[in-house]
Amino acid sequence: MLALAGSAFAVQWLGAEKPASQPARAAAGPRAIAVETALAVHKKTPVTVEALGSVTPLASVAVRTRIDSEIVGIHFEDGAVVKKGDLLVTLDSRALEAQIRQAEAQLARDKAQLEGAERDLRRYTELVARAATPQTNLDNAKTQADVYRAAILASQATIDNLKVQLGFTTIRASISGRMSQANVKVGNQVRTADLTPIATINQTAPVYVSFTVPQRLLPQIRAALTNEDATVEAVIPGETRRARGQIAMIENTVDAATGMATIRATMPNADELLWPGTLVMARLTLRIEDAVTVPATAVQVSQQGSFVYVVKDGVAKVQPVTVLRASGPETVVETGLSGGETVVTAGHLQLTDGARVTVRGEQPPRKAGA
Repeated sequence: MLALAGSAFAVQWLGAEKPASQPARAAAGPRAIAVETALAVHKKTPVTVEALGSVTPLASVAVRTRIDSEIVGIHFEDGAVVKKGDLLVTLDSRALEAQIRQAEAQLARDKAQLEGAERDLRRYTELVARAATPQTNLDNAKTQADVYRAAILASQATIDNLKVQLGFTTIRASISGRMSQANVKVGNQVRTADLTPIATINQTAPVYVSFTVPQRLLPQIRAALTNEDATVEAVIPGETRRARGQIAMIENTVDAATGMATIRATMPNADELLWPGTLVMARLTLRIEDAVTVPATAVQVSQQGSFVYVVKDGVAKVQPVTVLRASGPETVVETGLSGGETVVTAGHLQLTDGARVTVRGEQPPRKAGA
């Protein structure tokens, strides 16, 4: 009897616990899903076009010799910045200087001969006036004087030509820019027929950024140029700074094979952020317009189209949207949102339409008296 009573007590105790636990589990309900959210914002957003471009110098000059001679001096450092008119290279000028002295001596001789011819001309003029000599002698004296005058002009032209060539023995920078390394050093013989230049000067401020766009965008780009709204931003991979400039020209023909048009933008590049030959991402801004934007991570894609999860009163609802374009880390929405909605940006994996959600990092409400 004692054992039987104990068993009855145990059954009664177990039976009393079971009804109390069932309502506790029922009250818990489905677990809220932790998500991250952001606001849909109605603001002014740029309409941009992105394309891969390259940096090219505004001007590039190959430093070459105009005479055959030997290099006796290099007056620049490899990679140095030079200004227009700076002395770069000095060539051996001794042979030309000797030729100039020889031509000057020839000129002096011609002038002396002209003086003698003019004296003969004056003497024969007096003699002919007195009928003391034939007219032929006077005519010959005039001819001889003219010959020496022409010789003087030829000698002077020779001197001028030699002085011009002497100027070629000093090579100066024809533009301002940055030097390349010198391909030849002091002591080397340079010739006008050499294929490799002595060095190259690239103008690095300003520079060009050239890129191509589809021909369908040309009307919008030309309209932006007319309204002076078109700006270009060059983005270098791995660089936080941005170079900005304006469109300089649109190529006058579209490539028939690709349907692409070449655009060239001018960048001031005072800090030499853009280096000739660098590949950049060119971002062309066509205009600024009002639109609703959400973070790009908020937009999801299904078989029915694009959608976002809108959170209201702790519940996530599916909201179909029409995506207009991407704008960097944001997506521009054409329809479906009006701005101010809270949208889910992370935690979509377990979400369903109507699911309860809790925002990560948000403190739960505190109970009264806690």
